[in-house]
Amino acid sequence: MASLFKKKTVDDIIKEQSKELRGTQRQITRDRAALERQEKQMEMEIKKMAKTGNREACKILAKQLVQLRKQKNRTYAVSSKVTSMSTQTKVMNSQMKMAGAMSTTAKTMQTVNKRLDPKKTIETMHDFQKENLKIEMTEDMINNTLDEIFDESGDEEECQDIMNQVLDEIGIEISGKVSRFLSVCGCAILAALSADGWTLAVPVITVGLSLDS
Repeated sequence: MASLFKKKTVDDIIKEQSKELRGTQRQITRDRAALERQEKQMEMEIKKMAKTGNREACKILAKQLVQLRKQKNRTYAVSSKVTSMSTQTKVMNSQMKMAGAMSTTAKTMQTVNKRLDPKKTIETMHDFQKENLKIEMTEDMINNTLDEIFDESGDEEECQDIMNQVLDEIGIEISGKVSRFLSVCGCAILAALSADGWTLAVPVITVGLSLDS
């Protein structure tokens, strides 16, 4: 019972109109098909009368055939008009929905504009920028501190171990080269003094180079 007294909306009215137009279009198609069948029967009748030589009957049937064909052509015009009306109805429905959506959007924008305070919005954006800068600075400080801790704890010890290993490997070679260098220099000095007539007592000196790790 409540649905009987319910007020129809625009969508309901448009749906009913579209349904009626579709029904009209189907009826026009059926009528055209019936006229085409009558046209074929009438053409057969005209041929039959022509074979029998009944010219008067052929003339009457020919006039009826002309009127029938005119009526069939009018069904095409009516069908085209119905299709146009259906298209216009759909376009109007789309335009009305678009207008309703625009109206709703406009009201929403008005509400937002009333509640939106430009000054507060700008202040909020500035506060966000400041806090974001603080966070970035804090992250940089933390990263730098962590880098220093890891460098002092692990990297320094690793570097010292590498240095000790290298020095251990080349220590013997360096000691040998220095000893040979000092021996050659001493022999050269003694040879020079002997050539000048000097006689020196040179003690034996053992030179060694040790590199502590």
